[in-house]
Amino acid sequence: MTKKELIGKKISAISLGCDKNKVDLEKMLGRLNDYGFTIVSDVYDADIVIVNTCAFIQPAQEEAIENILAMEKLKEQGVIEKIVVSGCLPERHFDDMANNFPNIDLFLRLRENNLICQKIEELYQIEKSKPAKNCERVLTSGISYAYLKIADGCDNVCSYCTIPRIRGRYQSVPIDELVDEAKNLVSRGVKEIILVAQDTTRYGEDLYGENKLIELCQKLSKIKKLQWIRLHYLYPEKVSDELLEYINNSEKMCKYLDIPLQHIDNEILKSMNRKLGEEETRTLLQKIKSKYPNFMLRSTFIIGYPGETKQKFKKLLKFVNEIGFDYAGFFPYSKEPNTAAFFMKNQVFNFIKNRRTDKIKKLQQKIVEDKISTLIEKEMEVLVDYFDESTGEYVGHTQNLSPTVDFGVRFVDNGNIEISTFVKVKIVDFDGSFLKGELV
Repeated sequence: MTKKELIGKKISAISLGCDKNKVDLEKMLGRLNDYGFTIVSDVYDADIVIVNTCAFIQPAQEEAIENILAMEKLKEQGVIEKIVVSGCLPERHFDDMANNFPNIDLFLRLRENNLICQKIEELYQIEKSKPAKNCERVLTSGISYAYLKIADGCDNVCSYCTIPRIRGRYQSVPIDELVDEAKNLVSRGVKEIILVAQDTTRYGEDLYGENKLIELCQKLSKIKKLQWIRLHYLYPEKVSDELLEYINNSEKMCKYLDIPLQHIDNEILKSMNRKLGEEETRTLLQKIKSKYPNFMLRSTFIIGYPGETKQKFKKLLKFVNEIGFDYAGFFPYSKEPNTAAFFMKNQVFNFIKNRRTDKIKKLQQKIVEDKISTLIEKEMEVLVDYFDESTGEYVGHTQNLSPTVDFGVRFVDNGNIEISTFVKVKIVDFDGSFLKGELV
């Protein structure tokens, strides 16, 4: 096969896992697109399919395996030619992957992402080319917003977490590289940049010897057509007064804090190797709610961690009810090999974890519904993300709603609204998943 014949191949990708994983895939697709391949959305139209996997917890691994098996079936049927598995699953289980999935053509390690084109050349026995230095990301979420991964890996070593073993130590991306990437994204129509890392609040400490998150945000804010900057995954011990003041005073910073807390009981927090206890956590949240009442608060919690008694769970329930988070996610504890928590005693039965998770989710749903009811008849600025042809509605999000993780806003318009523009919408209803609005 010649290189000309190779670039006639069509490539599709299945994106699984977190937004950080999505950025990795978008950069790989950018390299493939720059090489000359045609990127298609439907795997049935593709010759090569990339399954970009997550392996953070068992349910994510099961989802990845389910997708891999589905692609193997398509390959057996002759629908596709080659299957590439990338992301965290082959990184975590590389030695076992070939035996478990003999029909997969390529398992791509994380450090090999930049060599995706050369690896595909190997599959088709084409002479290797040199990897391109810079490629333009293929945006898989539309053009209204984009994620900017500011660091990889993590140094927090939480007792339940597999990320340090999969992704390694915390490694910041240089400021200049991030600003250049953001400028490129904005030049393509992106209006909101969402900064992501396993821990954004430690940005720069490894690279510059001091925290550089605010400086990075200041430089990003100077990009003229960039309207919103949002921060995800702020570890509570690093949410400083300086950072809160900067977010509050900057026009472009979304007044939105995503602070994973995981629990509130001191014994469990200590066992998790979390740095903040109950008293410090409450002090931080009370300060935010009293001094910055316009900030939206989002958090995530692990339910059924080893040693979580009925009383400790009730304490968490009471805490969630008292704080009244605007948005919160609750996940049953997943017992992961090669983590400290895996070997702990007092593991909680799965049926108890699931029952507790359902209970706390119902509580949070009630909190959210009460908060949403105060938005009815209010006008809000909405960034238009896409048009849903199946319903005939436009879908967008506000500064107080992070796309894909919080509630979207749906509205109808008879005209021609451009994607990635701002419109005024009056909220008229809430269906449990989306705010319903009318264009003002």
